[in-house]
Amino acid sequence: MAEVSTSRARDTDRKTRIHLSFYDRTKFITLFILVFFILVWAEMSGNPILGFTDAVQNSAESRWWIFPLLAIELIRQTHFLISELLAPYHGIWQKYFKFIDRIIHKLSDWTRFRLSRIIKWLLFISLLAVILGAIYKETPVRALFFAPKAFWSALPMLGQLLFAVFFVVIQFAAIFYFLSRGGVDTYFPDDIRTRFSDVWGQDHVLNRIRENLVFLENPESIEKHGGYVPGGILLWGPPGTGKTLMAESMAGETGKPFVFVDPGAFTNMFMGVGVLKVKSLFRKLRKLALRYGGVVVFFDEADSLGNRGIVSGGGQNRTTEQSNREIFASTCHGGNYLSKNTAALLARNAFVMGGAGGSGGGGMGTLQALLTELSGLKKPRGFLNRVVRRTLGMRPKLPPKYRILVVMATNMPEALDEALLRPGRIDRMYRVGYPSKAGRIRTYEGYFAKVSHSLTSEEIDKLATITPYATGATIKDLINEALIMAIRNGRTGIIWSDVLRAKQLKELGPAEDVEYIERERHAVAVHEACHAVMANLTRRHMEIDLATIEKGSDYLGMVASIPPDDQFTRWRTEYESDILVSLASLAGERMFFDGDNSSGVSGDLESATTVAALMEGQWGMGSTVSSYASSRRMDLGAPGGGKKDDSSKEMKRALSDRIEDNLSSLLAKAEIILRDNRRKVLAVAHALEIHKTLSGDDVVAVIEGKIGTIADGRHYLVEENMVAIEAYHGAAVKAHAGHKKPDIEIPKFDQL
Repeated sequence: MAEVSTSRARDTDRKTRIHLSFYDRTKFITLFILVFFILVWAEMSGNPILGFTDAVQNSAESRWWIFPLLAIELIRQTHFLISELLAPYHGIWQKYFKFIDRIIHKLSDWTRFRLSRIIKWLLFISLLAVILGAIYKETPVRALFFAPKAFWSALPMLGQLLFAVFFVVIQFAAIFYFLSRGGVDTYFPDDIRTRFSDVWGQDHVLNRIRENLVFLENPESIEKHGGYVPGGILLWGPPGTGKTLMAESMAGETGKPFVFVDPGAFTNMFMGVGVLKVKSLFRKLRKLALRYGGVVVFFDEADSLGNRGIVSGGGQNRTTEQSNREIFASTCHGGNYLSKNTAALLARNAFVMGGAGGSGGGGMGTLQALLTELSGLKKPRGFLNRVVRRTLGMRPKLPPKYRILVVMATNMPEALDEALLRPGRIDRMYRVGYPSKAGRIRTYEGYFAKVSHSLTSEEIDKLATITPYATGATIKDLINEALIMAIRNGRTGIIWSDVLRAKQLKELGPAEDVEYIERERHAVAVHEACHAVMANLTRRHMEIDLATIEKGSDYLGMVASIPPDDQFTRWRTEYESDILVSLASLAGERMFFDGDNSSGVSGDLESATTVAALMEGQWGMGSTVSSYASSRRMDLGAPGGGKKDDSSKEMKRALSDRIEDNLSSLLAKAEIILRDNRRKVLAVAHALEIHKTLSGDDVVAVIEGKIGTIADGRHYLVEENMVAIEAYHGAAVKAHAGHKKPDIEIPKFDQL
């Protein structure tokens, strides 16, 4: 039976107080006791005949205030200790005195941290002033001003010169110190409430990450067997899939500090500042690791730092969305009815690799400094350990094993330097991809639990199906948009129609406030109806999500499709059906408009041609077996030899002929299918003109003559209605040819 893992309890759910470390429990007590005995020594040094007992008595009488401070600290630490051990006592304190914490926590974490540092420095300076006053026999304030003068006069001439040089160096170093500040945020265990239970849809990655945390918490479990603790994790995948949330949950689960490194932290104006930032960062990490027994550091958008300006896969640095906008910026938004994988393939040139990509990341020397810190030689710590022990001929103590878990996240792993990804630096790499359907359902349930809604489990399952590539971020945003729509309509709870409208708004954007003229509206409707009917009849690996003729920013209309299941392989028949759907617009426009067609088919033809080219030249789905891409890469000529340029042209010409033959045969097939289903095309076109936007269920209802959500397909089973639609289509075609308004209005049918 599989072991059920549980998350570490949140600090707000604890029954007792968080345990303090020995250092935190004793630091002020030790400081007060040390100050008192320094004052005793000052009393004895000023009066040689004064004994230790008398000096203690005199110091206690003249410096009596130190004892109340010591007593207050003892009482405070006793209270903390009892709260850590006894849950009832802690519960009573939380019940009656929790208002104190509420007042303190009204300040931000950063403000409280700064105030605590100011208070500690004031306490330290005050105690130092008292000590100096006792030594110089002056008031504490005057003694503070005497201290630098006394220190300077005590130095010999050479020492004063060295100090002056050192002061100049300090001024120069201070400039770079302030320039190297910023870009690094530290969150202490009390500030992190995220747990693995807050990360939904990525269980397969979390299960592997738990192993890293086990070794971080209990390193002896692997080190005693001769292994070492994996110290680096790379999380890579599309944006919004939860990489940052995972890193934060790691720190929450372990109870260790979490250091967030901003992606732009190492981009600086002056050379060398980035190196200083890296050194300063890891110095801070080592201190936190020693104090808390470990630390988690997270580098977001690691690709901004992790490359040296090498060639990195050509045009892959461009996002798929950017490329899609360039390829499908045509009248018909051709890529939307294709699967995600097909659209991604169309978004890049499959046969010609791009040029060099990516400039150097992070500035000169920054990456090298990071590599050194991740796995370089660990020098001994501390001035006394490194300098004094060596001066005395003693071997310095080896540095401790720092428990630093380095987590990096990127959506461009190809841009990272290979030296960064080698074992010993980044030991484990996990792909945080799009959640599976089960993961999407869990994510939807988690976010819906935070708002008021009336969706059933079946509707949530349907929503997970129609959003196949939704991430945690997009799901959260979709539900928030649905809630806004519900509130706009005077409701506090989300209903199914709110979710559908929010989904359409997020995927397509707001429709432009324009109205087509009648003949153009009908032409766009027929164009999209051809796509929809062809997709319904020939394609089984995709389902129609929606069809619309509302104009968007870069389309006049579209038919968007989604996969009904999580599928990872594609077949020739599926790609052929994709091409049929693409060519349906050209075949349909020529058939319904007497051989004429619009420029809106350009995006569809580009989609069909690219898929056909890949089928013929790369996937082995055409009339030949050899790969055009491999032949071109290895400079293999065409049969019969000849010059290189001539053979390359011959290969391209042969490939082009095969692509054209394949597309021509599929175009003829599309014409036959549409001719046999003319009534269905005109029915869907009429429904689109009436309702503007149809869901996938409505499109199917119109084609099959059933009742849909907003469209009643039974109207199109009535012969008189279809005669009226045919008459309107004829008038629209005549108006199209004469550039005028149709003679008759679009028919509208009464409720059945």
